[in-house]
Amino acid sequence: MTTMRELRQAAGLSQERLAELAGTSQPQINKLETGQRKMTVDWAVKLAHPLGVEPAALLGLDFPPVGAAGGTMPRPSRATAPPLVRTPATAAQQPGKSASMPVRAAARGGVDQEMFLEDGPIDWIVRPDYLKNARDPYAMYVVGESMMPRFRPAQLLHVNPHKPPAPGAGVVVVKRNKAVLVKEFVRRGPEAVVLREYNPADREFAVPLEELDTLHTVVGLQEP
Repeated sequence: MTTMRELRQAAGLSQERLAELAGTSQPQINKLETGQRKMTVDWAVKLAHPLGVEPAALLGLDFPPVGAAGGTMPRPSRATAPPLVRTPATAAQQPGKSASMPVRAAARGGVDQEMFLEDGPIDWIVRPDYLKNARDPYAMYVVGESMMPRFRPAQLLHVNPHKPPAPGAGVVVVKRNKAVLVKEFVRRGPEAVVLREYNPADREFAVPLEELDTLHTVVGLQEP
């Protein structure tokens, strides 16, 4: 699989220059390249634009192994690469509330791949018409394959946090420890919420109410 070091070299960047463009330090870049620091969604979002790739690519979702059938080393061009990730807007720069909504941190699908939402928006997008009058809607990237084929990696989910979920609805599950999962809502019982995931096996499982903060309903999605 293509490594972060290979992507950086293909983009013609030194560790120092990549750190400068991503708003971090050269030692942090070196730790990411050598595996001393784990590549998270937040890091992928910071590094994707300078490297000329999508955030999902840095999480190992897009590139076949170099030398495999059809697999080639990507050669991004910083001069022509589109602005994949915008710097989070300040309060004065944020779009009007009725016309936009925040993109919050990506949520992984697996039980051992939970993500967190406490760092604020990582981007802003135009609010779709069906959420025009909704209160506090947001979007979230999917990373991981536990909900395929319903939700695929790199899709952008549109979420209404105040719409009660119906059986069969996609939900963003927010736990009391602020961890987040994307699943299918099955039912709510007196002691737990029952959810469904599809991979690696189609199964139902329960999250005790004492661990649950809230459920946010997925009302739409945007293809990458």
